[in-house]
Parts: sequence; C-alpha cells; structure tokens
Amino acid sequence: MVLRVKFTSTAEPISHHVIRQMVMRAATVAAQAFTDAEQAPEDRLCTLMDSHGEVLAARGPGHPLPFEFFLARLSGDLADLLPDGVSPEEMTGVHLINDDGLFEEDLFDLDQEQREVAWAVQKATRDGRSTSIAEIEQEMDQVTVNSGLRKRGTQEAYVKGRSNLSRFPAGTEAVIRRLNLPSVVGQFYRPISFAALYEQWWFACPVCRWPMRITRHRSRKSVNGRAQCFYRPHAKLMGASYTFKVPVAGRPPTLIPGAPPPAFTGAASVLAPNPRGAVPQPMPASGHLALARGPWRYTTVPGLLEIALYDALLARSFAAAPEPGMSPTALGADADCPGSVTLWPYLDTYDLHVDVWLSGGQTKSFLLDIKDFTSEMLLAKKIQADGGDNGGAEWIVVPDHREASLPLLRGVCEEFGLNVATAGEIGQTICRTAGIRWA
Repeated sequence: MVLRVKFTSTAEPISHHVIRQMVMRAATVAAQAFTDAEQAPEDRLCTLMDSHGEVLAARGPGHPLPFEFFLARLSGDLADLLPDGVSPEEMTGVHLINDDGLFEEDLFDLDQEQREVAWAVQKATRDGRSTSIAEIEQEMDQVTVNSGLRKRGTQEAYVKGRSNLSRFPAGTEAVIRRLNLPSVVGQFYRPISFAALYEQWWFACPVCRWPMRITRHRSRKSVNGRAQCFYRPHAKLMGASYTFKVPVAGRPPTLIPGAPPPAFTGAASVLAPNPRGAVPQPMPASGHLALARGPWRYTTVPGLLEIALYDALLARSFAAAPEPGMSPTALGADADCPGSVTLWPYLDTYDLHVDVWLSGGQTKSFLLDIKDFTSEMLLAKKIQADGGDNGGAEWIVVPDHREASLPLLRGVCEEFGLNVATAGEIGQTICRTAGIRWA
C-alpha cells in the first residue's frame, strides 16, 4: 500500500509540525548533554533543565512531563516526548541515544530536515508566522553557503566553488585558503571539533574526507577506541568504521578496519566507493579546518554523489556542457558521443541536466535533482510543500542505499508528474536510452 502524505488544512499540520520541530530540537540538545561526559555536571544539568522547559512549552499546559520522566524518556523512543494527539510521523522509532549509550548523530539530520520542511511550508502557505519558522532560512548554514557561491554570478565559478566544498570538506589552512571561496562561505571552515579528536589527532573519512567521530569504550580489562564517519551510511555500508587500541600518551592511534561491508551490485555498483580503500592516517588538529556540520551534510555529502554521477557519464563518452541544450556541433562532439551532461545548471537550479542525442536530430532530456534525506517522510512532505521540485527537475534521485524510500516517494511524486529513481537506476536508464552500457 502506498502511503500518501497530505496537508489537509493550513493551520493544523503546520502547528503539529512546529511541535515536532520544537521537541526534536530540545531533545537533541538534551540527549547530547546527557551523554557528554566531558562537560561539567552543572553545565549538563542546566542544559537538561532548559531543554525540559522547551519540551514542556511544546507539549502545552494540558500535557505535563515531570523532569525525572523527561530524563528517562531520553533513552527511549523520541515519539514518547510528544503530547497526545500529535502524530509522531518522522519521529516514530527514532532513539536519542544508541545501544552504546552515545548520542545518536542522525538526530542532527532529522532536525535539519524538519527545518527545511517548515521553511517550504511557510513559503507555500505564505501565512505561517511562527518565530521558529520565520528564522529557518538564516539558521540553515548550507542555504547561506549556496547563496554565497551564487553571488559570483557565473556558472563556471559556481561549479568550481561547489565542487571544492565536496572535494575538500577539510584540510590545512593553506589548502582551504587556496580554494579562494567567498568570505561568506569560507567562514564555515572551522577548527576540528572536539568530537572528532583523539588528543590532538583526527582521521578523515575515506569516503567524504570529513573528520570521523572518535569514541572510547571501556571494558573490565581495557579501553578501546572507535572511529566512524558521522554519516551513518558511510560508516555502516561503505567501510568508514574502524577500531583502535589506546596508544601510549602522546602517540596517535592506529586504525584497524573491520570486515568490509557487502558490495553494491548491479546498477548501484558503478557509483559505489571502494570499501577496501587505504586506512585513514592520523592528522594533527593544529593548522587544519573542516566545514561546519550543516554544509558538510547537505552540500558535501550529496555533492559527492552528484559529482560521481556526472563523472560516470563523462567516462561513458558524454560531453561536458557548460550549459544545457548545447548541440553536438557547438560542443565539438564526435560521432560516438551519445549526449551531453551539465552539472548544477543555472547556478544549481537543479543538480544535473543530461541530453541524450537520438537519431533524426531528436533529444531526450533528463533533469535530475538528487535528494539525500535521512527521513523519507520529511522528503515527501517537502516535495508536497514545494508543489513538486522547486527547481523544475523532472526526476527526484536518491542514493542507492535509500532504495527503500522509493515506494513512498513515488506515491507522492506521481501527483506532480515527477519520476523517482536511485542514482544507479537513473544512470542505467540514461545509458539505455543512449544505447550504451552503464554497468
């Protein structure tokens, strides 16, 4: 059965969305403080009490929640913090603290995605006046980043800047400076976060090159460490997860890779990273910078897939077009060239524009927008609030590891004439149209 996500009225769904957003934000802060053993106890207690107050405000006077019950529910299902009558939707089954007793990093993604939906709803209805919604745009760092890149005005400058954010999410101060990014973008490169440090050392994820999270685990006999990418699919599905033995003081740890994850097969294998790549080496925190979490998660991570799809089509003889719709003659394409591909056309109105040149001078175009939401429910809501794709794309494309979201998204996108596919599937569809092999 296909689940359809509907806004049946204006005020009620917005109200419930804001309640979920308030609870999510407060619970995220509380769970992080609750599990942060490095923070002073009095500071942790202050944060927990403030977060408790935010949850009480969201629940309303008719739904009290004593402080001790609030603390107990931080280790359970996030939806238990909502008041009766508010549908949990994307918060169903989400846990604030994982089985290792650590803060669940996916909550950052859900919080960001909730804000994107609220922003889209506000624009669609034009009468949402909640303070938390009105401030969404300025809160979302990646929106500021993309706006800053567009200010240079040319397609070439935008593609170069956006590519650099995906290829260099972290690096030495000298390397970041040479990227020559606009100052409004460069401000999001900051010192390596404490959560990614082992003493003065950090390790780059082999997939996205962003600093990995470092944790220590104490048993009766020893203390061992773990390094994992903050982005769960990189850690769980692409090999960015390592253990290490705690070294002597002043020495960096040596990462030990786990068993490689199952390989992607079929159409998905073309864009999959190598899970047996080189083991990350320690790098000093001094003199290094990394993107803030928002731009990394919603610019760097999806950008890697967008670039990978673009590069894969170039490797199959598609021509690189600086703008969509250019003819084979204008591009100097030879007879074996099946078409052209443009990355982030019209200053990122959507993500890829692919033209397949057919016989008789005909052209089949694919306008792609790649979406990587942790919550398929929130992505479906955003598509509905936008009335389809707000950039004019005709295909919504999700990473291959989010294939399970396709039934829900197809049910929603059908209403707006949008097609839905995984990245591997769309690559295969484009290549079949062109009469060439994908995998």
